Amino acid sequence: MNAFLRNIWVVLLLFPLCLQAQNQKLTVSGYIKDTKNGEGLIGASVFIKELMTGTTTNTYGFYSLTVPKGNYTLVVSSVGYRKSIREIKLTEQSVSLNLELQEDGQELEEVVVKAKREDDNVKSMEMSVNKVEMKTIKKIPALLGEVDLVRAIQFLPGVTTVGEGASGFNVRGGGVDQNLILLDDAPVYNSSHLFGFFSVFNPDAVKDVKLIKGGVPAQYGGRASSILDVKMKEGNAKKLEINGGIGVIFSRLSIEAPIVKDKASFIVAARRSYIDILAKPFLTGNNAGASFNFYDLTAKVNYNIDNKNTVFLSGYFGRDVFGQDFGFNWGNSTLSGRWNHVFSDKLFLNTTAFYSNYDYSLDSDLKNKRPNNAFKWSSNITNLSIKPDFTYYISPNNTLTFGGQVLTYSFKPGSATATSEGEARSFGQERKNGIESSIYVGDEWKVSPKFSVQYGLRFSRYDYSSQEDFYYQRKYVGISAEFPSGYDLTFVPNTKGNTIQTYQNLEPRFSMNYNTGDNSSIKASYNRLAQYVHLMSNTAASTPLDVWTSSTNNIKPQIADQVALGYFQNFGDNTYEASAEVFYKEMQNQIDYADRADLFLNPYFEKDLLFGKGRAYGLELFVKKNRGKLTGWISYTLQRSEKKIDALNNGNWYFSRYDRTHTLNMLAQYEINKKWSFGANFAYITGVPYTLPEQQFVVEGQVYPYIPAGTRGNFRVPAYHRLDISATKKNKKALFGKGESEWVFSVYNLYNRRNPFSIYTRPNESTPAQTEAVQLSIIGSFVPAVTYNFKF
Repeated sequence: MNAFLRNIWVVLLLFPLCLQAQNQKLTVSGYIKDTKNGEGLIGASVFIKELMTGTTTNTYGFYSLTVPKGNYTLVVSSVGYRKSIREIKLTEQSVSLNLELQEDGQELEEVVVKAKREDDNVKSMEMSVNKVEMKTIKKIPALLGEVDLVRAIQFLPGVTTVGEGASGFNVRGGGVDQNLILLDDAPVYNSSHLFGFFSVFNPDAVKDVKLIKGGVPAQYGGRASSILDVKMKEGNAKKLEINGGIGVIFSRLSIEAPIVKDKASFIVAARRSYIDILAKPFLTGNNAGASFNFYDLTAKVNYNIDNKNTVFLSGYFGRDVFGQDFGFNWGNSTLSGRWNHVFSDKLFLNTTAFYSNYDYSLDSDLKNKRPNNAFKWSSNITNLSIKPDFTYYISPNNTLTFGGQVLTYSFKPGSATATSEGEARSFGQERKNGIESSIYVGDEWKVSPKFSVQYGLRFSRYDYSSQEDFYYQRKYVGISAEFPSGYDLTFVPNTKGNTIQTYQNLEPRFSMNYNTGDNSSIKASYNRLAQYVHLMSNTAASTPLDVWTSSTNNIKPQIADQVALGYFQNFGDNTYEASAEVFYKEMQNQIDYADRADLFLNPYFEKDLLFGKGRAYGLELFVKKNRGKLTGWISYTLQRSEKKIDALNNGNWYFSRYDRTHTLNMLAQYEINKKWSFGANFAYITGVPYTLPEQQFVVEGQVYPYIPAGTRGNFRVPAYHRLDISATKKNKKALFGKGESEWVFSVYNLYNRRNPFSIYTRPNESTPAQTEAVQLSIIGSFVPAVTYNFKF
């Protein structure tokens, strides 16, 4: 372990001991949980009436309030739950107080997270942050009636996708790889099943969803655009609970139950598509035996050892399989272990260790019919990490967070074996390794009743090494047919495992909130983010075959600086909330590709890369209705996303492939009575930019398209728009006459819009000397569906 890492651990071990010695006033602390299932409530309000001060619970439901000695009235509240009022005596010693809240049966229509305060959007430090509870996501009309977390967040301001069938999502003009997607703190590198039509997150196993687009707290790092933080359920600690659903394309089942009541519990959730099973009777001849399905398994167990120690173990495994004689499969697997420890009534520790792997493979000979002539290709990225995070509750007006992380990367960008007439040849890219180390400190300080600030600093370091006997250095040789980027490589001898390149970055963070009234505030933020991993893709939309690679001596880390300013206002006793935000983001070391760049299985692909800068800026408007029979929101985003690469477009700014000028989303849910409810959503998005040839040459009857310099992004795909509707009918009983159930009827793309995914040119069939533009649509008609959900 080098000196830098040793210093990280010395600071993290000694700092908590110093803080414990500072306890002066008395403290009330503990956990707030749901009385129905024992789940910790996130962001529940804990308020001392006499002092007009309070705090909120953390991710695990823990709270801490340090106040002068005295007798107080403690009020604990959370949207969707009944208030709990307790008299407490803080006269001689601190008090540990754990409470459970009961659901309020009369508040059925809330849209926001249950544990979120009604005025949290105005009072909290968070800006550019969206939280949507699974209850709302499950009511959104979806493709084939299947609940999808990733598709749901695409209705939020600043979030788009390049089209149906594209993996992942884009935030504020950034790429898919610039989003850090976390499942119980473990990164997920491909969030999609079925080429982007469904996400990997099982809705029955998800507890909390938070998307951070700006004002990123210091504890997060590693990506340049956003953080999607998904927390899994911990399992019902009170009783056995079974949830499931039977749909058109797949079915799901989850089981959660106590192992030791109120101390240990588990949840196991599984899904499996059955397209191949339903289609099997119709597949004959060469198509018989074809496989095309996806499945996943999510599980978590927790054990509350005592009031000071709780441990969690969670994991995910999912896979997509497509193939017949030729096979293609990809999937994610994660394993997270956590330890919560309460050092004192003011100091809380969460330590996380995780493993994450994403891999894909291609095999031309699944059934061993042609062992002498075959092709196999595989790629993966693997992480191991340990991450301690401390929270020190200095006072109700001041909370300190600090911690660090050591994260290892192992990249296998792509390796293949081709067998021809029994002779095998291996080629591709050698494995690369990296270690990302970071340490951070942040402070949230309520300066006055009207003004609060959150500031912090993160220091990150990245050490790159290679398993090859040599490494590459780019050198400029001039643009030609042989070197379209203008660069070639020189080879330098290397000792395997030695550090080839080190990068270090300071990442400051700052946010402020000024309350302009009881129900309004102005917020501003700045953050710098460093990203040391890159997704190599020169197609319009990312695919499972895209290559993850490391920052190297030739590929510098991406750096993003973002500022944002917003106004937040609530109306009608917090029934309505509205916000307007403007943002500006500058990005360094952005990657684009030379013409004819070869990325797949090319050991020298770094010479085909082009580097420059990027920028994105825009306006986001958001209005949401939280209560009543009719709930929902409207969001509008006006945005621009551009790049500037010296070797492209004559060195001028051009639209990135994630540029969407206008995005309008409307979502509504109407509950007629306890039996029937309806949902609808509408989306309108400006088309993405495309580069199409403006001229052509015909030589001996063969057409050669020509794209003049300076015309990058010269066309746009037509605008995307779609309307979906759904109806939900609740039944009195579920399976075997017990529990609850519901039927969900939905229609995706109601008015049959053939939304364009891409446009390409091809020779005209009748006149080969002429070319024609062809529009590709992934879904070209309306898609009805019915799903049966049950719970008992």
